[in-house]
Parts: sequence; C-alpha cells; structure tokens
Amino acid sequence: MGQPLTAGTAITVGIIGCGAISAQYLASFRRLPNVRLTAVADLDPSRAQAVADSCDGVRAVTVDELLADPAVGLVVNLTIPAAHADIALQAIAAGKAVYGEKPLAAGTKEAREVLDAATAAGVAVGCAPDTVLGTGIQTARKAIDDGLIGTPIAATAVMATPGHELWHPNPDFYYQPGGGPLLDMGPYYVTALVTLLGPVVSVTGTASHTRTERTIGSGRRAGEVIPVEVDSHVTGTLTHAGGAVSTLMMSFDAVRTKSPNLEIHGERGSLVVPDPNRFDGDVELFALGATQWEVLPVSAGYLDAGRGFGIADLAATPPGTEPRAGGALAFHILDIMESMLESAQTGVSVPVHSTAPRPAPVPLTDLCRQETA
Repeated sequence: MGQPLTAGTAITVGIIGCGAISAQYLASFRRLPNVRLTAVADLDPSRAQAVADSCDGVRAVTVDELLADPAVGLVVNLTIPAAHADIALQAIAAGKAVYGEKPLAAGTKEAREVLDAATAAGVAVGCAPDTVLGTGIQTARKAIDDGLIGTPIAATAVMATPGHELWHPNPDFYYQPGGGPLLDMGPYYVTALVTLLGPVVSVTGTASHTRTERTIGSGRRAGEVIPVEVDSHVTGTLTHAGGAVSTLMMSFDAVRTKSPNLEIHGERGSLVVPDPNRFDGDVELFALGATQWEVLPVSAGYLDAGRGFGIADLAATPPGTEPRAGGALAFHILDIMESMLESAQTGVSVPVHSTAPRPAPVPLTDLCRQETA
C-alpha cells in the first residue's frame, strides 16, 4: 500500500517508464516542494539507472519493487499508450494513486476499468495533459469567464506536422492502433477546448492517410521503413454543451500551417490562444470595435509551469475532490476522440455519452514558492 494523499503535504512518487518525456518531469520535480521522487523503474534497467544516477536519493528498481514500495504514494505512468491501463491497474491494486501520460488508456473500455478500479480502491487518478494549468490557457479562460468576448460561438484548433518520424528515433507507436495525430496530439487541443468552452455532447469526424509507410529519419534506425496502420489526418467538429462549435484539424500529413493553434470567437470579440502543448504564451484579444489585436496581461495559471505540475495540483487537491487534471476529464477527452474516429468510419454524427465539468480555474500561482497572486 502507498501513503495516503493528504492535501497540502508532500507526496512521494515513483516513475514507471524512463523514456524521453521523463526528463521534463524530473526537471519539474526538482522545483516543486510538494513532490518528492523516490524510485524509478523501466523495462530497460539501464534507463532507470541513468535517471536514478542523475537524482539524489532516487533508487532504480524493478516495476514490481516500485509497486510494492510503501514509500511510494503515487505512481507516475510514463509508459507507451498501449501499456497505460495495465500499469495504472497494477498501481491501483497496490493501493497507490496514479498519474499518467495521455491518453488515459488506449480506449474508453480500458479507461473505464481504470476509473472504476480507482473508485473501488479509494485512490486518486490524474492524467496529462497538464499544460492547460499554465498561464497561457488559464489567462484565456479568465478572459472568457470575465466576458471579454461575450458568449462563445465557435473555436478552431489546428495542428500540422509532416510526422514524428523525422525526429523521433522510435516512432512506430505513432502509426499503430492507439496512435495517430488525434490520439497523440489531440489531447492537448481537446483538453484546452473543454477547459475553455466546457464539455462536448456530439462530434463529427473525417480521416485519411497519404502514405502506408514512413521512413525513420534519425537515430540508429535511420532509413528503416515502418508501416502506417492508422489514419494520419483527422478533422471534424465538436459541439459543446454550452452551444459553441469547435472545428479541429490534427495532421501528420500536412507540412506546416500559419493558422493559430487555437482561436476562440465570441459575440463581442475573438481570442488567439497559445499552443496548448506549452504552458505559457501570449493571449491576444480583438474586441468588437477595436482596430488591432491586444496582448492580454498574464492573469491566471501556474507560473513557470512544466510537465508534472498536474501532479503537484493533484497532491494539493482535497480528498474526494476531482483534480483539475483528473481521470474524469481525461476519460471525457478520450471519449470525444474515440467518437470522432467512429464518426470518421461511419460517416454520421456521434453523440458523446460521457461528460466532465470544466475544471476549477487556476488563480495566478507560483507553485514553486506556494504563492497565489
């Protein structure tokens, strides 16, 4: 069993999965006073040992040893998406809270099993992306909540890249079932849209792919050809419960775009929202009757945030309260994306049966100093 989570106290965490993304979590943990890393594990023991060697007081252990360690209160699940549910269920069975990289699981069936198991065990579940807790998305949210654009009407979300194989040395999983641009990058954009505009009640989707093979461009496997088993371009619309309609395009086929990552349009103004894959960035407002865009001052969110701040937020959340980067929201995001892919296959609009409330707004806060503006 792990140590119970108590709001306002430090939490001891163990990482399972020491791949590239773990470095960003480690950098955040070094700055967060209420998160203490104690152990790391990976299927490749040398990777776990390398991480342990870089962190004072951190042990490299096996997965089983980490799960059995009573000092670990929360398991940080940084494995590949196909393993997210299995590791989460093992952590929950060991009585530990769990926080995972996105998506919550490879599909909603497995994700529901995770949430049901956590409820039965009385442990918390959190899930990336926590980028929405930074000053970029939160400043935009405050502008909407303060009525600066009036009633929201529509939004656009655009991500275009020619493919991760150009830089990633092991890009296979991006093009296997559970991968693709929507399930890989969509969580950042869809989570931002739900944070800004509320839950989604129905979706439409279309999808395509331009190639059946991709060539790895870097690393020891450079030149190796891998198969493409999923659609690599997905577009569609999301109808929010509040009436706003969002248009989404996620592509591993397009080369580049000059479109803003996110735009929100209301009856009294429009917002340009920064990249939801980042924690900060300028929010720009064009108010009705104005002559130019105005950069809004930073007014909300965690200052200087990085990956892993969602864990600090979870640790500070009172027991029985859903964390801002919580399992219910992550499930709803996964359900939205899965429904879009279903719509792309069937050619009809698909209702989204799950829901999640907009997470509580984040006041302008320095978590590293525990100060709230």
